[in-house]
Amino acid sequence: MVLCGALAAAWRWTPLSEFVTGERIVGWGRAVRGVPWAPLVVIAIYTPAAFLMFPRPLLTLLTVIAFGPWLGFAYGMAGILLSALVTYYAGRLLPPRWVERAAGRNFSQVAEALRRHGVLAVFAVRIVPAAPFAIEGAIAGGLRINVWHYTLGTFLGMLPGVLATTVFGDQIAMWLEDPEKLSWWVVAGVVTFVGVTSWLARRWIKRQKS
Repeated sequence: MVLCGALAAAWRWTPLSEFVTGERIVGWGRAVRGVPWAPLVVIAIYTPAAFLMFPRPLLTLLTVIAFGPWLGFAYGMAGILLSALVTYYAGRLLPPRWVERAAGRNFSQVAEALRRHGVLAVFAVRIVPAAPFAIEGAIAGGLRINVWHYTLGTFLGMLPGVLATTVFGDQIAMWLEDPEKLSWWVVAGVVTFVGVTSWLARRWIKRQKS
């Protein structure tokens, strides 16, 4: 609370609000493009973020603001797939009891779906997570799910969310530069797309339980 109050006071009574503007935020983000190794760092950082349960959409959002929608999408998806494979192989190395204990009550639900349906199950649990991202990967690895099925299911399952975050990030970058550039129709379309995809995935999961 003290820190929040201090930041609020600094924003109100110091030149901070004039220094940290939308244009500067975008400028700082785009300046990252000039660093040759920045894409590798961005891709690599998704792995520790998965273990620390840092919000991936926020990381992807910052990536899109820094690199633009196309590169931001590519780097974000590459980072997600890399972290998915790391958690998968971690699950193969860890004792099965540890994975089951870490997953808790979600273990049997996720494990049964992955055993029975492969790509479709990975796709569904990535869209409608039954457990944290890293735990789902570790369970898949512990169950020795086919790595190509797991990778493809992860890609397809994460695709709607990454696309949505990419569009939002691009819109936010434009809004920071000029609020009038924000397209509410695009935002509404993205929300609808993600909502419909998630609803279909939930229906599929419920059918498998019945």
